[in-house]
Amino acid sequence: MPRVKAVEQIQKIMKNLEQVRNIGIIAHVDHGKTTTSDHLLAMAGIISEKIAGEALVLDYLSVEQKRGITVKSANISLYHEYKGKPYVINLIDTPGHVDFSAKVTRSLRVLDGAIVVVDAVEGVMPQTETVLKQSLEERVRPLLYINKIDRLIKELKMTPEEIQQRFVEIIKQVNQMILEYADKEFKKKWLLDVKQGMVAFGSAKDGVGITIPMAQARKISFNDIIKAYQKGKEAVEELKRYAPLHEALLDMVVKFVPNPREAQKYRIPKIWRGDINSELGQALLNADPNGPLVLFVNDMRIDPKAGLIATGRVFSGTVRPGQEVWLLNARTKQRVLQVSLYMGPMREKVDEITAGNIAALLGVDRARAGETLVSLDIKDIAAPFERMHYVSEPVVTMAVEPKSPAELGKMIEALRKLSIEDPSLVIKINEETGEYLISGMGPLHLEIALTLLRENFGVEVEPSPPIVVYRETVREASKVFEGKSPNKHNKLYISVAPLNEETIQLIQKGAIREDQDARERAKILRDEAGWDYDEARRIWAIDENYNIFVNLTTGVQHLREVKDTIIQGFRLAMREGPLAKEPVRGLKVILHDAIIHEDPAHRGPAQLYPATWNPIYAGMLTARPTLLEPLQKLDIRTPMDYMSNIIAIISKKRGRVIDVINISANNVRIIAEIPVAESFDLANELRSASAGRAFWGTEFSRWAPVPDSMLLDLVRKIRQRKGLPPEPPKPEDFISPF
Repeated sequence: MPRVKAVEQIQKIMKNLEQVRNIGIIAHVDHGKTTTSDHLLAMAGIISEKIAGEALVLDYLSVEQKRGITVKSANISLYHEYKGKPYVINLIDTPGHVDFSAKVTRSLRVLDGAIVVVDAVEGVMPQTETVLKQSLEERVRPLLYINKIDRLIKELKMTPEEIQQRFVEIIKQVNQMILEYADKEFKKKWLLDVKQGMVAFGSAKDGVGITIPMAQARKISFNDIIKAYQKGKEAVEELKRYAPLHEALLDMVVKFVPNPREAQKYRIPKIWRGDINSELGQALLNADPNGPLVLFVNDMRIDPKAGLIATGRVFSGTVRPGQEVWLLNARTKQRVLQVSLYMGPMREKVDEITAGNIAALLGVDRARAGETLVSLDIKDIAAPFERMHYVSEPVVTMAVEPKSPAELGKMIEALRKLSIEDPSLVIKINEETGEYLISGMGPLHLEIALTLLRENFGVEVEPSPPIVVYRETVREASKVFEGKSPNKHNKLYISVAPLNEETIQLIQKGAIREDQDARERAKILRDEAGWDYDEARRIWAIDENYNIFVNLTTGVQHLREVKDTIIQGFRLAMREGPLAKEPVRGLKVILHDAIIHEDPAHRGPAQLYPATWNPIYAGMLTARPTLLEPLQKLDIRTPMDYMSNIIAIISKKRGRVIDVINISANNVRIIAEIPVAESFDLANELRSASAGRAFWGTEFSRWAPVPDSMLLDLVRKIRQRKGLPPEPPKPEDFISPF
C-alpha cells in the first residue's frame, strides 16, 4: 500500500497534469462522506487504519465532531498508485446538510469529478438530488458510491436478489437525474455503467468497497460479501484485504474523472466569461502552467495564527510566494506571502503550485469566496469567472447581542470574520432598533454560527428566537406615478410590474446578468421569457434579489449624468419594501419619463433617491402587494401505518402533499411542501407521529405568496417587531397619481 509522500514528491507529480485528479465527495447528510474520506486518508498513511471511519479527520472543527455532521469543506491532497503509476488526488469533503449547500456550490467550482455517496438503506434523498444537480451545472463528472451495504445484510436481512434490486433502483434514479440535469453533450456520456466500474459498493465504516471489474478480477461474488458479514468481525476484516474501499474508489476516480487539462477544455466555456479564442482563453482551456496566472477563490478561512487564508484552484499559470496579484472583483492589488497545500486542517508550505491544482494562499486577505485573482500584466483584459448559483437563500434570521456589553466590539469583529468565512451568512444592523441580525439558510446554520462565535472567537451572545425572512412583491402592474425630488426641480415617472417566473429563473441561472451585452441579453429574454426585444435592450440594472430596472425614456436631457444615482436609488428601494420593510423580489421597475435639472448641484443623491423610491413604493402599494414566504420541500420515508399521522401534521402546518410513492409493501415515500415558518418543531412532531420510524430530508423549494387571509395580520406582526407603526403606509403617503 502506498504511504504518504514528502511534499516535494507530491509537488513533482502535480506538475504532470495527466497524473492529477480534482474530486469532491458529495451526499445527503449522514450518508457517510467523512467516514469515506477517513479511509482514503488511511490509505495515504495520513492517519492510522485502526481509527479510520471513527476519527472523522476532515471534520476538524469541534462542532463537527460533536454533532457528527460536516459544516465546512475540507481539502486534502492524496497520493495513489494505479497500475504502477503515481497520482495526486486533490480531495474536498463537502457538507451534506441543506443549510450548508452554498459551501458545496463553491467547492464544485474547483473540481472536475465528484463521488456521490448514497446510503443503501435510505437511497436517493432530496439533498442527493440537489448536490448532483449542482455538480452537473458546474460540469463536474459524477461517480457513484453506494454505502452502508452492511445494513442491508445485517439489519434488513435482505437476500442477494433483493440487495441487487436495491442497487439497480439507486443507480437508475441517479442516471435519471443525470439525463435530466446534465448539459446535452454529457447526458449519455456520463451515464453510470456499473459493468465498467463507475459504481462502487461497500461499507465506509468497515473500509470495504468493490466495483464489478474489481470483483471479477479478484473472483469475489456478492455471496462472499454477505457470508463475511454473517460470520462476524474477523471475516469482514479478511474481506477488507481483498476489497479495500480506498482502492475501489480511487481506481474509479483515476479511470473515469478527467485530468484538469481535459476537464478545463469543456468546463471553461461554461464557467468563465471571457473570450475563449483569446490568448488568455487558450491558456485557461489548456491549463497552461506558463500562461498568465488565473486563480478562482472558492473558500476563505481564518487561521488563528496566520490570519485569512484563501483557498482556490489555479486554472492557468503558476502561483508563487512574493507574487503580486490583481483581485478582479475587489479591484485591488495584493501580494501573495505564502503558498501551501492543504492536508486536512494542516497546511504544508510549498514554493509554487501550477495550473490544474488547488492552492492555499496567505496575504490576499481582501479576497472573498467567488473572487478571481490574476497576474498584474492581464488585469485590464482579464474576465472574472461566472457568478455561482446557490440553490437556497438566507430565509431565517435572529438578533444577537453580547452577554457582556463590554464585548460589543469583539462580537462585531467576530461577526465580520464569520461572514468572510461563510458568505451565505448575512450580517446586518437594523438601523431602527440597533439590533445585529444574522440571516442563514436554516435554524441549524444559525445554531452552528452561534457555536463558532463561542468556540472560535470566545464571544458569548444572547440570541433571539429564529424568525423567518419574507420577501415583498406585487401581483399586477401599477399606474405611472410621479416622483418629485425634495427641491421639486427633478421629476421621475415610474411604474412597477411583477416579473414572470421565466425571467426570475434566467437571473437565477446566470443566463442574464447586468454586465452582459444588451443585445445578447435582450435576445435571451425575448426567446425564453416573452419580453419585447426593444424593452429588454433598455435594461439598466438587475438587482441581487431578482429585480430589474428598465429605462423607456427617449430624449431626456442630463439623464445619462444621473443614471448611476437613479440605479442606486432603485437598489436602496429594493432592500426594504413599503409593506413590512422586507427585501423586494421579482419586481420590474420602469422609468417612463424624467425631468432632470441642468445644474448638478440640484440633482445629487439627496434629491434623486426620494424621487426614485417614492414612486416605486406608491406603485407597489397599488399593485396588489403581498409577502412571499419560503417553502421547504420534504421527502419523508415512513411505514404505511404512520402515513395518515404524517399527512395530518403536514396539513396542520399549512403544507401540501405533492406525491405519495409506494417504495415497498410496507413503506411509502411522501413528497410534500411546507412553509419554513411552520417547520421549527417539525422534527419532534414527525418523530412522535411515527414512533421514531420515519426518516426525512428537507431542501429549499421556492418562494410562494402568503395566503391572503393571513397577509395583513402577518404584516402587522413584522412591523411591530421592527418597531414600526402596525398599519402599513398608503400610496398617498408617498405620492399622488400622475
